This record gives sequence, C-alpha cells and structure tokens, in this order.
Amino acid sequence: MEEPGQIKRALLDASAGAISGGISRTVTSPLDVIKIRFQVQLEPTSSWALLRGDLSGSSKYTGMSQATKDILREEGLPGFWRGNVPALLMVMPYTAIQFAVLHKLKTFASGSSKTVDHLSISPYLSYISGGLAGCAATVGSYPFDLLRTILASQGEPKVYPTMRSALFDIISTRGFRGLYAGLSPTLVEIVPYAGLQFGTYDTFKRWAMTWNPSRSFNTSSTTDHSLSSFQLFICGLAAGTCAKLVCHPLDVVKKRFQIEGLQRHPKYGARVDHRAYKNMFDALQRILQSEGWHGLYKGIVPSTIKAAPAGAVTFVAYEFTSDWLESILS
Repeated sequence: MEEPGQIKRALLDASAGAISGGISRTVTSPLDVIKIRFQVQLEPTSSWALLRGDLSGSSKYTGMSQATKDILREEGLPGFWRGNVPALLMVMPYTAIQFAVLHKLKTFASGSSKTVDHLSISPYLSYISGGLAGCAATVGSYPFDLLRTILASQGEPKVYPTMRSALFDIISTRGFRGLYAGLSPTLVEIVPYAGLQFGTYDTFKRWAMTWNPSRSFNTSSTTDHSLSSFQLFICGLAAGTCAKLVCHPLDVVKKRFQIEGLQRHPKYGARVDHRAYKNMFDALQRILQSEGWHGLYKGIVPSTIKAAPAGAVTFVAYEFTSDWLESILS
C-alpha cells in the first residue's frame, strides 16, 4: 500500500511545481527578457561604463529604464514576453521535476513524507537536496531553456520567427548536441543556486516558525500553516535574492554559450562567434579580460529584481497549490 501513496505524492509535487513555475515565469517574463538582452550584449550595459571608455552610442542597451523604453517602442508589449512559450515549456517540467525530486530526497533524509517533518533535517541536507533536485530538473528541461534564450535575445527584426525555426537551425548547424550548449556552466551554476535557494528558504522558514510562537499565545503552532502567506513570500524573496547574487556570473557564461554562432541583427551589437569560448573557465577569463568584472554581472539588476519576486511567487504558489491538491485528492 506504500507504493501508490508514493506515486500520488510525486504527482502532487510535480503538478504543484509545474503550476507554480508557470505562474512565476509569466509574471516575471519582462524582467527576464531585459536580463537576457543585457547578458548577451558584448558592449557595456551602463552609461557610466560607456562614458569611462569613451564609447558613447555603441551599445544598444545602457540601463533598465532605457532598455524598457526601447523594447516597448520597437517591439510593443509582446516584446516583454518574447520566448515565453519555450520558457513555459522549460520551467513547467523543470519545477515539476525539481519539487518532485526535492520531496523524495527530503523524505529519504527525514524518514517521513510529511512536509512539516522535512524542516527537521539539517540545513546541510536541505542545501544538498536542493542542489541535486536542481541538477535533475536542468537536464530534463534544458533544450527549452536554450530556445527561450535565443528567442528572447533576438529583438527586431526577428531572425527566428518561431520556436520551430530556431530548433531546426540549431540542429542543422550544431547537431543535437547543440540543444545542450552551455549545459556544463548551467550545472555548475544550478548546484549552488538551487542549493542556496531551497536551503535558505528552509532556513528562513525555520526562523519564522520559531519567531511566530513568541508573537502569539498559541505556542504549540509550529507547522507550515502557522506561517502567513506574507511570511512565505518574504522567505521566498530572501532565498531568491541570495541565490541570484552568488550565482549570476555563471548565468552570464551560460547565456553566451547558448547564443554563440547564431545570427542576430547588427543593431544589437557584436554577436558571439562560433566556438568563441573553449570551455566555461575560458569564457569566464575572456569576459573578465575584455569586459571587466562588470561584464560578469551584466543584467544583475533586472536579474535580482526578477529573482526575488520569482522565488517568492514560486514558493507561495507551490505551498498553496500543494495544499489545495492534497485537500481534494485526500
């Protein structure tokens, strides 16, 4: 009788993860598009850097406000959701796999399938479980991540009018291995990113749960349900911010690998040549040499602004969706 319960739990976690991921991705898509445009731009992305290097006017995007106005003027509102279809096709299986694997690992570590008991495991196991869950989710959904990056970075006029045209061009020019271009830095990034995101989220939840009884007369209330939606939102906000600040440079490297050798309209600046980087470490070194430290943090402002609400929305939507599905299935 245990196996059907495990299957049911896995489906519940996967469904809740997919729904929460889809909601979060759609809400934060405009910030993601701006972030990607910054990350794939080889020229400076700030007015200060342009003036310092006497390169005024050579960059397409020089700040969040300017980028927002340009995208809105040239591409309209739909431009902020460019690549959202492959993004949803990526993030929904990604979060489904991630939350299902995470729950399984925490169940193994705690010896209980109850979510409240998972907070009793050590912080180290929370970080390790999050990292392994992130790896599994990344491998399972990566081609859609690559397609999302390509479609979101191309601007107007479009080089690839549809996801299908981008897919066939990648396969014809790079082969099927091209669908996993940049996977190595992604996996290196996702282990600390997912580990930090889930580990710090659990840590903040523990802090909030121990703080709650001191603020109320019901000191015996120490379950997930003792946390308000606002507290869950704040925990997710903090977790997403911490993870993004630490791991952003590897995200820049991943984006460069994903678009190298692909066509892009000249008005968006220099494109990344085919095989421009030998490997992840070579990419980090070359970006550092040619663009400086700020090159590794291109897009950090929209990325951080996006990561905070994205993490918050994902966790809150997951908690509520999981509770709702559990109530109608039990």
